[in-house]
Parts: sequence; C-alpha cells; structure tokens
Amino acid sequence: MKLFSNSFQTLEQALDYAALKQKVIAHNIANVDTPNFKAKEVQFRSQFQQALEAYRTDPRHFEFKANISKFLVTTKNDLVYNHNKNNVDIDKEMSDLAANQIYYHALIERLNGKFNSLKTVIKGGK
Repeated sequence: MKLFSNSFQTLEQALDYAALKQKVIAHNIANVDTPNFKAKEVQFRSQFQQALEAYRTDPRHFEFKANISKFLVTTKNDLVYNHNKNNVDIDKEMSDLAANQIYYHALIERLNGKFNSLKTVIKGGK
C-alpha cells in the first residue's frame, strides 16, 4: 500500500522480515533434538548492504531507493553443538526469539502511529 510516502511499504517489508524470522526461529527450536538437523537463519543485512553499495555512487550519499522484498534463508553448517550432529543452540534461539518479538512489536506500534496520524488528518485534527 502506498499512501503519501514509502513508510508504509518499508514497515510492511520490515514486518515480512520479522514474520519470516519468527518462523525460522520457531522451526529451529522445534528441531532442537532432531539428529543431524542444521539450524537456519534469515539473511537480510548482507543483502541490504550489497544493495546499498550498488546504488551509492559516493560514500557520503544517504539516499537509498532500492526495493528489497526477498530475504534469504540459509543453513548454518559451521558448528555442531550436540553429540547427534545437531547445531541448534537453544539459548541463542531463545534470545533471538525475544529480540525479534521486541522488534515486531516496535514495528506494529510505529504502524499504528502512522494510521492514527492519518485518522487525525481525515477527521480534520479533531
């Protein structure tokens, strides 16, 4: 939805990212005892940085107009934490889950603020 600015689209993409990350973390936690299971993670920052560098012509530029709507889910193959060759670190996953929930709720609050602002404008400031 594009109303007046790209902020709604940006918030929508951020919510999509948070929802996907929640699913991946929940999948990792559900498979904490599954033999040979390899944890997955959502890659966004690396893709964001690559897109940012592709569109910047000068390091002093701030403008960024790229549309990143896809997130990359990768499998972590580097470490093994359990004797059954499972690499899910439950403490890290629970920490990531809590951080993602805080992030998601902050996005929802920001989106609600945007809609409340629109509602105020529609009502004429009343």
